[in-house]
Amino acid sequence: MSNFLAIATVTAALKRLLQGAASGAVSGALVRTGRPEAPSNGGAVAPGIDLYLYQVMPNAALRNDDLPTRRGDGTLVQRPKVALDLHYLLTFRGDENALEPQRLLGNAARALHASPVITQNLIGLAVADFGFLAPSDLAGAFELVKVSPLSLSLEELSKLWSVFFQVPYNLSVAYQATVVVIEGVEAPQQALPVLDRRIYVHPFQNAFIEEVAPAAGPGRPILAGDTLVLRGRQLRRDLTRVVVRGIAVEPSAVSDVEVRVPLTSPPFPAGGLRAGVQGVSVVHPLLMGVPPVEHGGFESNVAAFVLRPTVTAVSAPDSTHVSLTVAPAVGEGQRAVLLLNRVPGGPPSAHVFTNPPAPADAATIGFTISGVAAGDYFVRVQVDGAESPVVLDPASPSFGPKVTIP
Repeated sequence: MSNFLAIATVTAALKRLLQGAASGAVSGALVRTGRPEAPSNGGAVAPGIDLYLYQVMPNAALRNDDLPTRRGDGTLVQRPKVALDLHYLLTFRGDENALEPQRLLGNAARALHASPVITQNLIGLAVADFGFLAPSDLAGAFELVKVSPLSLSLEELSKLWSVFFQVPYNLSVAYQATVVVIEGVEAPQQALPVLDRRIYVHPFQNAFIEEVAPAAGPGRPILAGDTLVLRGRQLRRDLTRVVVRGIAVEPSAVSDVEVRVPLTSPPFPAGGLRAGVQGVSVVHPLLMGVPPVEHGGFESNVAAFVLRPTVTAVSAPDSTHVSLTVAPAVGEGQRAVLLLNRVPGGPPSAHVFTNPPAPADAATIGFTISGVAAGDYFVRVQVDGAESPVVLDPASPSFGPKVTIP
């Protein structure tokens, strides 16, 4: 591992290595770190080598070597490390009639092939050439940087040179330096040593809910106070919970194919139930540790059911107001709609009145009505689309609910 100066240190080391090759090939030749440039004012081209870092790529072998760097809560597990491959363009310039670019290329290729590894000694000499590289610790990296030629096609080379605006092409080759690993400076949190190892093995048997129905039987409305019946497979384990609206409760009866849970308080907290479309699932927590502590385990699919509100009391103090008491209570943000239908015996009529979303939880809600003739009306209420039941058989003891509009 090395710090952020690793890339600059590799460039400095390559410059020093190539400087020896350039001087040995053409007297006075220099190595310059930078992009190729056109000679100024059409003057003579000074012999030398342009060493230009044109691309940096993630190393395919080590790019994920530091994972995971963080735990689920965001705390640091280990210092993050980024592994990079450096792509360099070597451009050879000089007097073409004296074949200086080709001489420079030949000696540079020989030097890089003979010394394909950037050694610790070379890094130390390069660091001494540049004072700002003194904090570099590339020499202590666990893997030395290796240099190898890249095979660029004529098309790839022409595209690369097209980014050098108004710079005529010079003899050039590309090399790759790999791998440069740069480590972060963040300090990870070290956990205490493990004193006791415990391994827990559980068969993978996910619960699956196939049907949701009330205990009264299929086709009957599901109301607050009823018992909800979940039917499916693999529903039972050592610990079984039922989750409705994010609230986990203990069921009243559990078997492999059926789970029953009362829609009452308890097991649900007071005000925990809401009318409307609900999602229900069966979860199986796992007990682990000493003493045993519940951990997230297995969870079934989420099934849907409609919890319908029930009108428990209704009154009309005057011809413009109707007050209802419903169970479960209308929750904050829920929308309630009042439906009135004339009881047979008078002129048939139907009316709909909508309240804005409730500003707070309330079991009693009031509606302002208009245009409703005096008489008896069946009363229904919709809460988030879930409609309260109404009994239309006059012989039934629960006939209604009804309200008399004065």
